[in-house]
Amino acid sequence: MKHTYTVTGMTCNNCKASVEDKLNAIQGVVKASVNLEKSEATIEMSEHISLNTLQAALPSKYSISEKNIFKSGVIQKEEKSELQQLFPLFLIFGYIIVASLLLNYKSWSSTDFMLDFMGLFYIVFSFFKFLDLKGFPESFKMYDPLAKVMPVYGWIYPFIEVVLGLMFLMRIEIPIALIVTLFVLGITTIGVTKTLLNKKTIQCACLGTALKLPMTKATFIENSIMIVMAIIMLIKTYY
Repeated sequence: MKHTYTVTGMTCNNCKASVEDKLNAIQGVVKASVNLEKSEATIEMSEHISLNTLQAALPSKYSISEKNIFKSGVIQKEEKSELQQLFPLFLIFGYIIVASLLLNYKSWSSTDFMLDFMGLFYIVFSFFKFLDLKGFPESFKMYDPLAKVMPVYGWIYPFIEVVLGLMFLMRIEIPIALIVTLFVLGITTIGVTKTLLNKKTIQCACLGTALKLPMTKATFIENSIMIVMAIIMLIKTYY
């Protein structure tokens, strides 16, 4: 018998190999193969193996669930909707917007609002990347062009975000921070766009690997908002 499962938590080929090895070591498994891009594991069994047994064989960072369930005689995917999967991202964006508004409500300034928003954006998003600094670079280079050719860039990227965040919040060398923002987010947006056009299913590393978010149009929109703000701020600075 052969079954297909959804496996979350995989960010690189090392993860794929680790999951395959653990699943193939289970008694009763004839062959287990993992598709990293689809986050799937296809397992051929000589006897029924419970989902709990499969999960127990995997490290805690990976989660395995049934790909399909039967309901009223129809196979239905047991997957969260895109909106449900992206809820943490929307929630964090909401908090950043509210915090930026509160920082400026007494003496409103659209310029200060955007600078605070960008600063908080970088600080909050870098925090989640630091939760798994070891795993982030592998996930990031799956779609960022520069991280693919220069792996060290993936390691220093969270630190770049912290520095940019502090520069925006403390109003230090804003033009430089804006130019760097256009550069780093521009490169990432190119990679995100290619991933979406190729319809690849991979994990977004925008919130590190702690929160497992799919690569979707929301990721593109998130980067685009920051790029548009940076362009507006540069125009205000020099014109």
